[in-house]
Amino acid sequence: MNDLPYAADAEASLSGEELNVLRRQYYREAEQGDVTTQTKFNFAWGSIKSRKAHDQDFGVALLKEIFKEDPERRRECLYYLALGSFKLGRYLEAREFNNKLLKMEPGNLQAQNLQELIEKKHEKEGLLGMVIVGGAVAVGALIVGTIFNKNKR
Repeated sequence: MNDLPYAADAEASLSGEELNVLRRQYYREAEQGDVTTQTKFNFAWGSIKSRKAHDQDFGVALLKEIFKEDPERRRECLYYLALGSFKLGRYLEAREFNNKLLKMEPGNLQAQNLQELIEKKHEKEGLLGMVIVGGAVAVGALIVGTIFNKNKR
């Protein structure tokens, strides 16, 4: 990923304490019954930058809420929705969000570089899946062949 400096967010993470600052602000506002969109966005952003999948998943969920509730904030949500989905291994969803952003901003270098990462990872995992399926088919054929040969005798 070093050749894609604009997609550094794919690797960068917040420390636990940095995320806790955002978490405390979010829950403090929630207790008061009024979480601002900015606080929700900040916590979502921080959660996506966490190394923990459950934090990342929560961040994506918060961003989806913002995306639905606040049309003016949709553009800024798309990159982090794509990034969060990418980090969670949801490459098709990441591609969908990223493509929406690229339609709005074709020259967005972060989105262009994230698209490259998404495609590379998706292709790599697709090839790995094919190898696993191919191996399973070969093992299955070997077992059937062995059984068939034993029945012939």
